[in-house]
Amino acid sequence: MDKSDIINTTSGKIQGYKEENLVIFKGIPYAEPPIEELRFSAPVAKKPLEGVFEANEYSACSYQGYSNLEDYTGKLQPESEDCLNLNIWTPATDNKERPVMFWIHGGAFIMGGGISPMYDGSTLARRGDVVVVTINYRLGVLGYSYIPGVTVNAGHLDQVLALKWVHDNIALFGGDPNCVTIFGESAGGYSVVALAATPAAKGLFHRIIAQSAPAIDPKVTKKPTNKVMRKLGVDKNDFSTNRKISPEKIIDAQNEFMAEDALNLLAFRPLIDGEILPTHPLKAFQNGDCKNIDFMIGTNLDETKLFTVLDPEIRKMNVANGDMFLMGFLGRLGIDNAKSKEIIEIYKQAREGKFSNDPKEIMNALMTDYIFRISTIRLLEAQSKYQPNTYTYVFTFPSPALNGALGASHAMELPFVFNTFDAPEFQQLISKSPELELISNNMMDSWIAFARTGNPNHAGIPNWPPYDTEKRSTMLINKEFKVVEKFLDEERAAWNGII
Repeated sequence: MDKSDIINTTSGKIQGYKEENLVIFKGIPYAEPPIEELRFSAPVAKKPLEGVFEANEYSACSYQGYSNLEDYTGKLQPESEDCLNLNIWTPATDNKERPVMFWIHGGAFIMGGGISPMYDGSTLARRGDVVVVTINYRLGVLGYSYIPGVTVNAGHLDQVLALKWVHDNIALFGGDPNCVTIFGESAGGYSVVALAATPAAKGLFHRIIAQSAPAIDPKVTKKPTNKVMRKLGVDKNDFSTNRKISPEKIIDAQNEFMAEDALNLLAFRPLIDGEILPTHPLKAFQNGDCKNIDFMIGTNLDETKLFTVLDPEIRKMNVANGDMFLMGFLGRLGIDNAKSKEIIEIYKQAREGKFSNDPKEIMNALMTDYIFRISTIRLLEAQSKYQPNTYTYVFTFPSPALNGALGASHAMELPFVFNTFDAPEFQQLISKSPELELISNNMMDSWIAFARTGNPNHAGIPNWPPYDTEKRSTMLINKEFKVVEKFLDEERAAWNGII
């Protein structure tokens, strides 16, 4: 192994390795292990290590909770409470001041990690002459328990501290601390939007790319924490006991709680607590608090098919009972019968001749819009009033898996953004080909261009206009990159006054 120069960071002396015109550092600790007295607490910056830390292998990710996504992606290993570490891919440890792309992984805040092969930063760093950083942060009960006055948003604060470490050290790795783009998908998309409204993160990043960010739930509730603690048989306020329970038991109790109701999927998440996250991020964008942040956000055409394709209830839907199922879904959102019928009819008419009107397809369109697309549009509407560098996309390339039933589902854009088609997580979903390589190259070039300038345009694609509320220009990403105006606009308007 060809070793790198030794880098003297705030965490101590770090040495990585060289590989194919890159210098790579893995498993760098940015915080003290959040164990024993530090469990459930805000992270504490890592004290300088003794000797030289050999950053040649990934360190552990956070303890992983179970969701059915694991059936597609597998389970990450190793996992540990001692998980607050990050990874760096850089073309050189010089003073060139390259753009920094800081990735926050998804996984519903209960699974995933910056150590996943699907987030390998090699191709992005090499192709764009940029520095790529991936991080691990605490998940689930260990990261997002809510006990007022005791613990809140610990995992969110992990992300802030990792950003602070990058701000203080990335120049030593050839990066520019004044040109940092945070980007993430799913829970990572939720995170980067929430970081825009987090005072402690102010000035630590300058651009945002949010991929498939779920709508941010404004409710602040102690119920998930209380229920898990009851399953553990402990008083939630008895932290001397809670800090001694094995993490495996905590995750078992968390899994039991999550399995009780599908609505518990995002039970553990950054909460608008009034201090760490003082206001709903949409309000921060609407008030112009994020006006200095270049902003790109997008969704996939068929987000929820990843979750519904094997759902036995949705599979029962047919033309005869379709409206009943659709009415039931909208009713559970608190929408009255008259408005529900109006929305369903709007979707049917708008999709005629363009998309399938099979009830299962309409259900997926409604769910995708409710959970992902409409909240994305609200952020675009808010930010575009203040920031001309505001852009949006819809990823429309369908996976061939399950005879095409997945469509352009949630997470399907990830192997294109990182050019990691060979990662084990994608083996069942998509295969590398010259055609897909071209899509990936154009996506990477747009993400890199945005990280460098705040504008995703480059020579390989048609002109990508910024978003405004008149034209609502959207880049559709498929084998052809194509700009459309007012994409799915009738469906968007159907949600006015509801979301």
